[in-house]
Amino acid sequence: MITTVPPRPVHADDALLDWSQPLSGGELVLDERIAPRAAWSAVVRAGDVLTIVDVGGNQSADFLAYLADDTAERYSAADTIAWQGNVYVGTGTVLRSNRGLPLLTVVGNEIERQDTIGGACSKESNTLRYGHHTLYQHACRENFLAEAARHGLGERDLVSNLNWFMNVPVEADGSLGIVDGVSAPGKRVALRAERDVLVIVSNCPQMNNPCNDFSCTPLRMIVTRP
Repeated sequence: MITTVPPRPVHADDALLDWSQPLSGGELVLDERIAPRAAWSAVVRAGDVLTIVDVGGNQSADFLAYLADDTAERYSAADTIAWQGNVYVGTGTVLRSNRGLPLLTVVGNEIERQDTIGGACSKESNTLRYGHHTLYQHACRENFLAEAARHGLGERDLVSNLNWFMNVPVEADGSLGIVDGVSAPGKRVALRAERDVLVIVSNCPQMNNPCNDFSCTPLRMIVTRP
């Protein structure tokens, strides 16, 4: 049975980790910022830990992951939900591929719940929801397409994504909401790569609903190697 109960809370020891620095005994591999509304990608090697920092607070980080040496194997929201029996993502969640293989594991999380059902905004959905005057605004789908093209990927390779720091509650009637975030400046999530994975992130440009608190802010991407 699929539940909507949030995953187990962050362990008290997790709060002692300073994810803005390399993990104890580890090596800093990468430390980059994603500008507001921009896209980013990198290959995270097996065993490395990717930390995503919500620099300004309540900034949605739309996220896709692919097996680095076989991009036909990619993150699957449906498989991730089915394997854990929970629609929310939290500490301990294993992000599964379309073939059920573990790609990344959430090893630290400072947010009550992370969303994997809200999807990504697009020019088309913006005009449908908010009016034709929003057509000029680029969106996460456009970010994904532009960044994916750098790796030889196209429209057919885009799948349902995960949204770090975005608050998408499941209402009593089963509908989804996009409401004020539950994040704050400096909140973090950390993912250990179980295989070499290509990660693509859209720093969500959406300005028409509360997912980014109507003010797009940077994200920080940190990779450490234990």
